[in-house]
Formats: sequence, C-alpha cells, structure tokens
Amino acid sequence: MTLTPDHAAVFSPPAAGGRFAAGEDPVKRQQILAGAKRVFMKMGFDAASMNDVTREAGVSKGTLYVYFTNKEELFSAMIETERAAFVAAVRTALAEHDDPEAGLYEFGISFVTHMTDEKVISAMRTVLGVRDRMPVLCQRFFRGPENLRTIMRDFLERHIAEGRFEIDDIDLAAGQFLDLASGSFFKLRLFGSMEEPPPRDEIERVIRGAIRVFMAAYGARRHETA
Repeated sequence: MTLTPDHAAVFSPPAAGGRFAAGEDPVKRQQILAGAKRVFMKMGFDAASMNDVTREAGVSKGTLYVYFTNKEELFSAMIETERAAFVAAVRTALAEHDDPEAGLYEFGISFVTHMTDEKVISAMRTVLGVRDRMPVLCQRFFRGPENLRTIMRDFLERHIAEGRFEIDDIDLAAGQFLDLASGSFFKLRLFGSMEEPPPRDEIERVIRGAIRVFMAAYGARRHETA
C-alpha cells in the first residue's frame, strides 16, 4: 500500500529560502515511514530498533529523532498512516457510485482484499501484540475517528436521503454489512487457519451474497413488492 502523509506538518509551507523547518519536510517524513514499515513488517515491533529504521530509511539518527522521539511514536505514526490511506481509498470508491449495489460491491471487494492481505494481517498481529503496552494504538487502528464503519454510515445516509434504503438503525446496518462482507475470511487469516488470501472468485461470491441479504433487509424496493 502506498503511504500518504497525514501529519499536520505535511501541510506546513517551507520556511524562507524554500527549506522546511526541522521535522516538517513531508518527503523526508514519508521516507522515514516507508523505511519503518519495511522494518516493522520484517522484524516486528519488539525486535526492531530505531537504528534499524535509520539504516533502512537511509537517514541519520539525528534526522530520525527530529521527526519521531521514540519507537512507539514512530510505530503509531506508521500504523495510523496506513490506516488512513486505506480508509481514504475506500471512501473514494464509495463516492464514485450512485447505484448502492455497485457501491457496496466495490466497497466489499476492496475491504476483504485489503483485510486479508498478508502485509495487513502481519500489521494487525503486530498491533495486537502490543495492545497491553499501547492500548490507545489498538483503539485508533480499529476504531479511529474515521474508520470503515463511519464511511459505511455516511454512504448509507446518502442513499437513505435519496430513497434507496430504508434503515432505522444506521450504525447497526453498517456493522452488519461489514460482518456479512468479511465472512469468516478475516478471522481465519488473522489466527492462521487460512494461510493464503482467499481467491478473487470466492471473495466475489461472498460479497454478492452479502449484498443480496443486505438489500433484502434494507433496500427501499422491498416494500413495493410486499
């Protein structure tokens, strides 16, 4: 997945003379995060060190500490950046569809493909491994201020307003579609019972089934034939 800068400093203009202030160069920050991602994915949180990151990212230790004061902060920034990039991509995919079923299909395919990818599973296992020391990180990773549930809720609200859905409890409905779409794939991958990501045709089969169930429950047309 492509890293996208999400830190406030990214949007700070260069200082006089065209140079960024210390710790505010978005390109350098992304370079560090990309290197950190490779290190953490390969070594895990506990085994990785800031020295490993400096070597992998190709920066000095002094530069690294200007941007991130410790390994925990760096790891948190990497995880948040990855999460935010995926959430933004899914939001864009949903926004492109006026047909709710087409939107749900694109969302479901993107969601399951991403959540069962080996790199994502590895990242989640790493996050879960540090949950006792970094509980806030786990909360932000799985239930950040903007996450898949909030994006689904916004999508449903838009189509409710346009008369395509009839839903009384939007939060419940959003969670139900996520559960229907993920099926057992995510849990099997996370806990090692499924060694490889599911094949595309199997993902599509599950997503189509999830859409049929969801539209039967909440599609506005269900009342026209009742």
